[in-house]
Amino acid sequence: MSTIKKLMAGLEKKYKVYTALSPLTMIGEVVMETVIPLLMAKIIDVGIRNNDIAYVVRMGIIMIGAACLSLACGAFGARFAAVASLGFSRNLRRRLFAKVQDYSFGNVDHFSTASLVTRLTTDVTNTQNTYQMIVRMCVRAPFMLISGTVMACFLNRELSSVFFIVIPVLAICLGLIAYAAYPRFRVMLKQYDKLNNTVQENVTAIRVVKSFVRGKFENEKFADAADKVRATQLKAEKIVILNMPLMQFVVYARCIIVVPLVWRQDDCRWQDAEDR
Repeated sequence: MSTIKKLMAGLEKKYKVYTALSPLTMIGEVVMETVIPLLMAKIIDVGIRNNDIAYVVRMGIIMIGAACLSLACGAFGARFAAVASLGFSRNLRRRLFAKVQDYSFGNVDHFSTASLVTRLTTDVTNTQNTYQMIVRMCVRAPFMLISGTVMACFLNRELSSVFFIVIPVLAICLGLIAYAAYPRFRVMLKQYDKLNNTVQENVTAIRVVKSFVRGKFENEKFADAADKVRATQLKAEKIVILNMPLMQFVVYARCIIVVPLVWRQDDCRWQDAEDR
């Protein structure tokens, strides 16, 4: 909690307002997205079944309005989150730079200049992206999960029971992927520090490199550092990239499970109609 307070300290009021507005608009988008399937169900179950064209047109107009409102909420939410995250990173980078300026030579040698450059650039950018995801996805995704599950239970309780099996499986698998990828990204950041250190040495001692004709050696040294960054990043991304196929597999597996249940319900309805 103290770390969050340090990161948020000194954030301007207008960026706090944008931070508050983004989740609100995201909630509006989610509400509209969950209402649209309900309107579609009403069109099919009431309008088409009763051959009521006026009801279909009326619900269709309401659906178009809900879609436009959802689009507007999503666009404004994305803009608010982008502005808030950029203001947050600006504030954080400025405070970090001021803190580094107060460091003693011992502290600079302890952290190394390359590491401090990485903190002020790559790490701040990653923190900015994380902040944007928190005010957008970390609000939108749980609310979508809850509202979507409630709406599914409202429409068909038997079919919605599949969600209570699929969601824990997906959560456990994604957690395992994050657990496996985290240490690999830490190694990648260390390679970033070495790459920045190589660039700093060449920029600082460019005259010495040219005087002793060490250009070829320094090029090979930089290429080696860049290759290590690429290799460590590729190794980490190989784990993270499993997210999409895993989610696709779970979604299509859920569809395969739901289809027989739908057929069974339809057969039961036809059987009841014949009995009546």
